[in-house]
Amino acid sequence: MQRFALLGAGFIGSVHAANLAAHPDVDFRLVFDVDQDRAKTLAVNHGARAAADLAEVFNSAVIDAVFIASSTDTHAGHLRRAAKAGLAVLCEKPIDLDLGQARETAAFAARHAVPVMVDFNRRFDRDYAELKRIVDAGEIGEVELIQLTSRGPAMPPLSYIATSGGQMRDQTVHFFDLVRWLTGADPVEVFATGSALAEPRLAEYGDVDTSVVSLRLPGGALVQIDCARRTGYGYDERIEIMGSEGMAEAGRHRAGAVSRYYSGKVVDDGMHPGWFERVQPTYAAALAHFVAALENGSATDGGVAFAPSLDDGLKAQAIAEAATLSLGTGRTETIQY
Repeated sequence: MQRFALLGAGFIGSVHAANLAAHPDVDFRLVFDVDQDRAKTLAVNHGARAAADLAEVFNSAVIDAVFIASSTDTHAGHLRRAAKAGLAVLCEKPIDLDLGQARETAAFAARHAVPVMVDFNRRFDRDYAELKRIVDAGEIGEVELIQLTSRGPAMPPLSYIATSGGQMRDQTVHFFDLVRWLTGADPVEVFATGSALAEPRLAEYGDVDTSVVSLRLPGGALVQIDCARRTGYGYDERIEIMGSEGMAEAGRHRAGAVSRYYSGKVVDDGMHPGWFERVQPTYAAALAHFVAALENGSATDGGVAFAPSLDDGLKAQAIAEAATLSLGTGRTETIQY
C-alpha cells in the first residue's frame, strides 16, 4: 500500500484525486493547494485530508509518494523538495518550462535516487500500446513514415495560452514523446510552421493555433504531426505508421459506434467533445503503472519500469524547444539533447 499526497486541486488534480481514491493499492492521504477551500473540498470528496502546509506533504514518515499536479511554475520546486525528502514522484509535464531548469531539476532528483515518472499519459492508451507492439514485433517492417494528428475542439482561454509555453511545448509535446516511444529513436531534426487562424491574438504571444511539424529520425524515416487548437467538430487524435512491409493505424475515436441508415444517407456518431473525454482512461492506467512499479520494484530488479522517465520528459521537451525555435526562424533546426 502506497501512501500518496496530491499537489494541486484544479481540474487535472480532481481527475487524479478520483483515480488515487479508486486504486486498491493507494492510501490517498493528503491534498495540498494554495486555495485551501478547494483542497478541502477535493479531499473530503475522496476520503483524504487537506494539508495545512507543504511540510505535511513532504514528510516521509506519513507519505511514500507525491503526485504533482499543481501549476507548471511549481513543478520543479515540488520535485526537488520531494527528492530531498526521499519520496517517489509522479509529475505532470513539464518538469519546468525552462529546459535548463528542467535539466538541473532532473539531475537533482537523480542524485537523490528517488523513483520519478513523468505523466505522459498517452503512452497508456490501449490503441497506441498496440501500435508499439506491432512496431516492436517487426510486423510492418522498418518504420519509414509516421503521421500523427492532434486537433482540439476549441481554443483555450488566452490567460492559459499566456503561461502554457506555446503550442509546441503544451500540445505537440505529447506527440514528440509518442514518436520517441513508438520508434525507440530520438529525432535529429525538426521543421515547424504554423499560423494563428482560430485566434489571431495568439500572435501577440508568439504562438500559433494551427501547425505542421516535420521530424527526421536517425535512419532517415520521416514524421509529420499536424496540430490544431480548434476544429469545430470535436476532438480528433490519430496515428498512422507506415513501414517497409505494411501499415498500422490507430484511428480517430468516435463518441459512439451507432450508425443510422436513411434513404440516401448514413448518419454516424460524432467525435468526443474534448480531449479529456478521448484520453480519460489513460490517466488511471498511468497511475496504475506507477503504483505497480513502486509495489513490485524497478525494472533493474525484474519489476516495472518507472517510465516515462525524467529523461523521456527532457527529450520530448528538447524537441519542443527546437520546434518552437523553428517556428520563429523558418528553418530546419537540429535538436539539442
